[in-house]
Amino acid sequence: MFDGGFMNQPFAFGGEEGKDKYDEQIIYRSSLQNFLIDTGSEVILVDTGFNTGMAAPAKKLGAPLYMGEKVADYMEALAAAGYQPEQVTKILITHKHPDHTAALQYFPNAKVYISPEDADAMKLEGDNIVRAKYGEPYKNFPNAQQVADGIWFIEAKGHTYGNSIIIAENDGLYYMFHGDVTYCDAALKANKLSIVFEDKDAARQTLDRVREFINDNPTVYLSTHCPEGYENLEMKRVMKL
Repeated sequence: MFDGGFMNQPFAFGGEEGKDKYDEQIIYRSSLQNFLIDTGSEVILVDTGFNTGMAAPAKKLGAPLYMGEKVADYMEALAAAGYQPEQVTKILITHKHPDHTAALQYFPNAKVYISPEDADAMKLEGDNIVRAKYGEPYKNFPNAQQVADGIWFIEAKGHTYGNSIIIAENDGLYYMFHGDVTYCDAALKANKLSIVFEDKDAARQTLDRVREFINDNPTVYLSTHCPEGYENLEMKRVMKL
């Protein structure tokens, strides 16, 4: 929905050592995209982006993060991809922030999967809200829940108290929709936390598990906030650490 933005290194890397340890003149690309999984029998969204009419945040001199120029509203992008909101059967929420949840109201037939902590924080109620039960391990992640064939909703606390990731298996690859575990692929490779988290110790544990998973399994790493997210998907590019 947005592209052509930037983030500086202190924002992307400075969560543990502090922003002053990094160079604000080192810049990484930024964007905003969310993802859709078409299983053939279900249309599943991973997060929903902003609500329709959301204005592009202003570009400010020296800002740590600039999302980029607006490309399309979320619902325009969904229609351009060939889908109508009534087709969506499930929405898998990585975390509560509005760039991941603000368009939930547009999907009348969707069950919304979300962690109990973030559901409480958002005050989400109704028959369509499914609070994740997790309950079984998935690979090296101790708490997960299978939500469709080959699709796992996984507890990954830290960025928010109820943060989750989603992994979809297809043709021998593992597609990891990680929300904001990192803001850019460079931070994943450098093993650095961003400055945005609710529980730093849990965020560190999650990043360690994510990196362990990637080392052990051929993973396409799908970021929300950098163009490598959609580029990795287009090229089925397996992450190397």
